[in-house]
Amino acid sequence: MEFFYWMVFGGLAAVVAALELSKTSRDRNNTSSAFSSFKNNYLLVYSLMMAGDWLQGPYVYYLYSQYGFGKGDIGHLFIAGFGSSMLFGTIVGSLADKQGRKRAAITYCITYILSCATKHSPEYKILMLGRVLGGIATSLLFSAFESWLVAEHFKRGFDQQCLSVTFSQAIFLGNGLVAIVAGLFGNVLVDTLALGPVAPFDAAACFLAIGMAVIMSSWTENYGDPSENKDLLTQFKGAAAAIASDEKITLLGAIQSLFEGSMYTFVFLWTPALSPNGEDIPHGFIFATFMLASMLGSSIASRLMAHSSLKVESYMQIVFVISAFALFLPVITSFLVVPSGEKGGGISFSGCIQLIGFCTFEACVGIFWPSIMKMRSQYIPEEARSTIMNFFRIPLNIFVCIVLYNVNAYPIVFMFGMCSVFLFVASLLQKRLRFIAENQRSSKITGVDSNERDRYRGRAFKYLIEFRLINLWNFLNVVIKPPFLPYLDSGAAAGWLFAIQSIKEDHGSCPACSLQ
Repeated sequence: MEFFYWMVFGGLAAVVAALELSKTSRDRNNTSSAFSSFKNNYLLVYSLMMAGDWLQGPYVYYLYSQYGFGKGDIGHLFIAGFGSSMLFGTIVGSLADKQGRKRAAITYCITYILSCATKHSPEYKILMLGRVLGGIATSLLFSAFESWLVAEHFKRGFDQQCLSVTFSQAIFLGNGLVAIVAGLFGNVLVDTLALGPVAPFDAAACFLAIGMAVIMSSWTENYGDPSENKDLLTQFKGAAAAIASDEKITLLGAIQSLFEGSMYTFVFLWTPALSPNGEDIPHGFIFATFMLASMLGSSIASRLMAHSSLKVESYMQIVFVISAFALFLPVITSFLVVPSGEKGGGISFSGCIQLIGFCTFEACVGIFWPSIMKMRSQYIPEEARSTIMNFFRIPLNIFVCIVLYNVNAYPIVFMFGMCSVFLFVASLLQKRLRFIAENQRSSKITGVDSNERDRYRGRAFKYLIEFRLINLWNFLNVVIKPPFLPYLDSGAAAGWLFAIQSIKEDHGSCPACSLQ
């Protein structure tokens, strides 16, 4: 089986190298020296920030277990991190629009460095404080830096198409190459040099401090809405109004939450899925393989976005369908492949099939990140960019907390089936987003008012989603049979949908309540 791991890793590495070396001048999107300098500065900072994040990831659970905490206590620590990101992170991240994105980026560095410092203490309360600080930092990482980049990019007068170049290269480096190198470096610190499980967190703090120095010396400040007469509550109301008044933003937030929720669930489940009977699998090597697959996806995304005639809204629907199928493979193999009853040993035949599917999903993740960044830059208003982006993370964090709390309550097959359903729904919402975007573009060209036509088409699309959701509900009930579904049949599902529709009709045609 060692040959199988190397075959998958080598195959992915060869494809990534071939794609990068075969890029034409059109694919590389030749740009000015001013833009190249700006882009390289951001890529340096983003890579340092992601290095600080990736160094910690593989050792958080291990460190807690070394301090003597059980699975339940560790689960509560993780829930505290995601809950903090949802509550405090939303507030702190939203302040970036008012107080400045550069300040928010510096705050991220300081907060995460303090979180790393708490790992030296075996006290549960100190570790809990560290998770809270880490949750706040995560919200800033996924909102402040992107918001600063988009605002600064247009403030300097660079072309819209060049933004896609920065996004794709940031994911290729920060979520691919840096992740692999950070994993290997962490392994050297802990195993080769025997510095203990706290060493990666100290190294992460050093990278964050270097990145903070670069930010302070080379970044300029930019704001969303710096007006002093707006308090935080008014800012939240403005962001909520922007989401409610623009169906594209609503759809974008739903798509992001569905995909990232499935992605974080996959992070928790891939290890038990590949070793259900305690098989001996090389976790570090598989993680590096996943990151290589993500690099492949970001390389594909850079080629796709280099062609202005190809719209992100078009190909992302296909990406969501492929990712849904990839995470449905564990369900398929559970029925078609006879499980092995032997404990230990190497990875099973079913595990090999799932590993290929998981690499496919990671490639979709590599395409997703730069693509969703580009769509956010197009649809989210600048004055409330960080606030809205953190709003999008609220349902995501709620979902992940629920999954973490109930991870042992349901079989893995059901969890993967649920993720597959979410990704399929994301593809339907992406289809709707594509329709709206194309319709608005054609309306601008022809000058035709198509509001009435959109209304009827939107209702038809909504009914189609409801019909497909009921069919999916039947499938889950008949095939997977999770513990709670015997009490809820398709009639109950239809009843819920009818009740929701009644509430929508009572509130009128609110874009935030329905796909009209």
